[in-house]
Amino acid sequence: MGNLFWIFFSTLLVNNFTLSYFLGLCPFLGVSSKLDTAMRLGAANIFVMLITSAMAWLLNTFVLEYVPYLRLISFIIVIPSTVQFVAMAIKKLTQDLFRALGVFLPLITTNCAILGLALFQTSKEYGFGKA
Repeated sequence: MGNLFWIFFSTLLVNNFTLSYFLGLCPFLGVSSKLDTAMRLGAANIFVMLITSAMAWLLNTFVLEYVPYLRLISFIIVIPSTVQFVAMAIKKLTQDLFRALGVFLPLITTNCAILGLALFQTSKEYGFGKA
């Protein structure tokens, strides 16, 4: 449990994808003029990262062990699928947020922070809990 705390703490402050690796700056800078919109896009981004992390672990553990050359293409398929799911949910639940996020919601698809997360966690061979 202590190990998971240190992973969370280091990801939050030391190994932050946006502030340390400069990944995912487009949506970060694009909607940061309004705090409310930035918080909601951040929440959508975190949700996509969580789902992508879990899917990357599943793929890496059960599928990519046998066909490792499909690693990158499988992650590129998982990310847009997750973003499409999030976009449909946001559009269904709150039209105002969907309009406020505008073009930045589909930009999560091309957000290199999410692909970086999937590649970093598989290269460090994290388990499901750490992922």
